[in-house]
Parts: sequence; C-alpha cells; structure tokens
Amino acid sequence: MKRLLSTACSETAFNIAVLVIRVTFGAMLLINHGIDKLKHFAEKQSSFPDPLHLGHMPSLMLALFAEVFCTVFLILGLFTRLMAIPVVINFAVIVFVVNKGYTGPAETGVLYLAGFFSVLLMGPGKYSIDGAMGK
Repeated sequence: MKRLLSTACSETAFNIAVLVIRVTFGAMLLINHGIDKLKHFAEKQSSFPDPLHLGHMPSLMLALFAEVFCTVFLILGLFTRLMAIPVVINFAVIVFVVNKGYTGPAETGVLYLAGFFSVLLMGPGKYSIDGAMGK
C-alpha cells in the first residue's frame, strides 16, 4: 500500500513509460494520419489546409515530414528530441492556428501535442536506439 501512494518513480518504470508513450503516440499518428496523407497525396495536394500561407503543397509536405518521417524515428527512438520538434510544431499549428475558434472537439490535436511534447522533454529513454548508443 505504501508503494502505491508513493510519488517516487524507479528508473525502470520511467524508461518503460517513455517507451510506451513514444511507441503508442508514434504508431497512432503514423497509422491514422501519416500513411493516409501519403496514400492520398495526389488528392490532398491542392486542397490541404495552408495555415501558414506557404502554399497547399509545401504545407502538406511539412505535415508528411512530421507525421511519417519524424514519427518513424520517434518510434525507433533515434534522434528522438530532434525528431520530436517538427511533430510538436505540426500539432501546435493544428491546435493553435488551424483549430483556432473551432468550437467542436479538438482533443486529438491536443492529445498528440501533449504526448509528443512530453517525449521532447523526457527524451528517448533507455529502451531506444539513442539509449543503446549511450546518447
């Protein structure tokens, strides 16, 4: 009972938690959003949201970079903090620019932002390629 109420965290528990967050959020983003954008690239390239006024195609390519390329590296735990930055920026834009003023549920963007921001702060953990290389 004493352990259940403790605020202490073992190093193993922390590393397992980081692994679960990294792989779960990464796999969900890749499967549910990244691969879909990749499959339907031709249809989306002229109508993709352009919140930063870069153009539809560059906006789609930046989203693809974050949601596919960076996410694969995050799942593996390779260059974790560096790869988390574009994903966090992607979801910050989604939450604060694209969904600004939207009164419907925007939980998905906020959850991804929170999950990947946590990975950015915590790093890859021991159970990652970065951890195996001793970074």
